Amino acid sequence: MPRPINRAARGTWIALRLMLIFTVLLGVAYPLLVTGIGQLAFPWQANGSPLRGGEDDRVVGSALLGQSFSDADGKPLRQYFQPRPSAAGNGYDAAQSGGSNLGPESPELVQLIGERKAQVAEFNGVPESRVPVDAVTASGSGLDPDISSAYARLQVRRVAEARGLPQAEVERLVARHTSGPDLGFIGEARVHVVELNLALDEAEQP
Repeated sequence: MPRPINRAARGTWIALRLMLIFTVLLGVAYPLLVTGIGQLAFPWQANGSPLRGGEDDRVVGSALLGQSFSDADGKPLRQYFQPRPSAAGNGYDAAQSGGSNLGPESPELVQLIGERKAQVAEFNGVPESRVPVDAVTASGSGLDPDISSAYARLQVRRVAEARGLPQAEVERLVARHTSGPDLGFIGEARVHVVELNLALDEAEQP
């Protein structure tokens, strides 16, 4: 019968070998395999779904993340479609993703929604009754890149006037960047704000 110290040494050696094997398999081989498959089969998604724009075709964002379209003072720019409000940091801060954590009966949230509704209505020159829900409420992540088709249509006239473009042309761009419900019935039609604004900038390039 082996001595207890020998059994302990043998058990330790087995445990170390298993740790080394699984470290190589799960810590090196598996990540490399998954990364390789992603780069070969889905390179755009695997690299963060980057969006490119501008004359130098540089990366200007990600298709997965919304952005603010405002000036240095935080005021919304009239020539761009505006996203829904964001509770992520100071707005669309990918390092601080999250919601406001304010419940539906929160007086603070009720007041905030009222203020936002008045601001959106005035900014777009429409009555408050036309302001859709997503124009005044933040998403759970604070980084949602999409708005409802209703909110996009609400902004068409203002954007067209600010850019000096025919309203019909702006409407065509909105339609081009509108996605239907997932699988045809889950959710609602939505408009990708960042992609739409990039398309607007490209439309104005000579």
